[in-house]
Amino acid sequence: MAYYVGVDLGATNVRAVVADGDGTVIGSADDGTPQGPTGIAITEAVLGVVREACGHAGIDPEQANAVGIGSIGPLDLAEGTVEDPANLPDTIDRIPLTGPLSVLCETDRLFLHNDTAAGVIGERFYSERNPDDMVYLTISSGIGAGVCVDGHVLAGWDGNAGEVGHLTLDPEGQITCGCGHDGHWEGYCSGNNIPNYAEYLAEKEDAETALPVGDPDFSAVDVFEHADDDAFAAHVVERLGHWNAMGVANIVHSFAPIIIYVGGAVALNNPERVLEPIRERMDEMVMTNVPEIQLTNLGDEVVVKGALASAMTEGTGDRTRM
Repeated sequence: MAYYVGVDLGATNVRAVVADGDGTVIGSADDGTPQGPTGIAITEAVLGVVREACGHAGIDPEQANAVGIGSIGPLDLAEGTVEDPANLPDTIDRIPLTGPLSVLCETDRLFLHNDTAAGVIGERFYSERNPDDMVYLTISSGIGAGVCVDGHVLAGWDGNAGEVGHLTLDPEGQITCGCGHDGHWEGYCSGNNIPNYAEYLAEKEDAETALPVGDPDFSAVDVFEHADDDAFAAHVVERLGHWNAMGVANIVHSFAPIIIYVGGAVALNNPERVLEPIRERMDEMVMTNVPEIQLTNLGDEVVVKGALASAMTEGTGDRTRM
């Protein structure tokens, strides 16, 4: 009997699932992502959830035929590590992944991807059409994309292709992104940065609003929750729609996908307010074929399911590779 392991390493949580040869999940486990003191603590957490998931599946880790991993970045594919992750404390400079997992599971069939690449692998694998040209876009605490072109999932030489959140959309650079550069898509529209953008607009336009602008607990949730009853909140959501559509248009012109699946907490919690403005603007922004744009079918399990699909299909998401 064949067994496969999928791992999702995020800045907040780490998950693992185990499936049998038919792809049926027979074990799972999750834990919070340690915030230090070093990356080794996170490696140990990954190994811990894999052991636990295998235990629930009634197998030993060394019975796994292959392991797929979807992880926060930046990655170093050659070393099989995460290097200087942006959304974890500065003391965490390196997280070993493929080496320790290969020892635990006694296999060299390990497939490491950034989380959005794992997302597009999952979307491809579980799609009814299994398309060769598609994108998985996440709009969450950050923004990124997994891209499949002509049946090939793009990784880049270092594993960091698809960092579309750091496309420069605003040449005036009104907002500084969390990465330290100005004018990036993520700096305006990610969950972490929407409050900063709203505060910038409120000050610039001297807006009257019920939003708790300036409050340490002010969040993207407040903006979307007040969009029906606060004119300024509605204005912020409209501007977010403009930037999101511009970013998606750049993706369309770059990769020509047939379909774009959108996930991440911001999109999953506000699907109409996030997706409809993008769809409405595509005809005026795109000079090539406009793809179908829809919410992910896999919810917040898209990365771990993609990692599992990667293990089952030699890193591709192509069901013919099973």
